[in-house]
Amino acid sequence: MGANIEDVLKTEASCSNCQACCCRLEVMILTDTGVPDVHISLDEWGGETMLRLDDGWCSALDRDTFMCTIYENRPLICREFEMGSYECSNERALHVLASC
Repeated sequence: MGANIEDVLKTEASCSNCQACCCRLEVMILTDTGVPDVHISLDEWGGETMLRLDDGWCSALDRDTFMCTIYENRPLICREFEMGSYECSNERALHVLASC
C-alpha cells in the first residue's frame, strides 16, 4: 500500500523526498532560458513545451536521481514553481492518490 496523503502533506518537500511530481506537468516555454532543442516539443497550437516521454515524465528528468539534467537552463515556469508551495503540495498529493 502506498503512502497516505496526510503523511505527504505533513512532510516538508525537499530534494530528497519530492519525487519530482511537478515534472509530469505540461510546461510551456515562455522565454528563452537556453533549453536544449532535444527537450522541446511543439503543442497542437505550435507553442513550445517541454518534451515529455512515453512514461509521462519530462525528458530532462534524470530517472535515477529525479533531478533536472538542465537545471541551469530550465524553463521560467520550472524556476517559479516553488518547492513546498500550495501547488507543489497539491501535485504531491495527486501523485500519491494516483499510485494507490
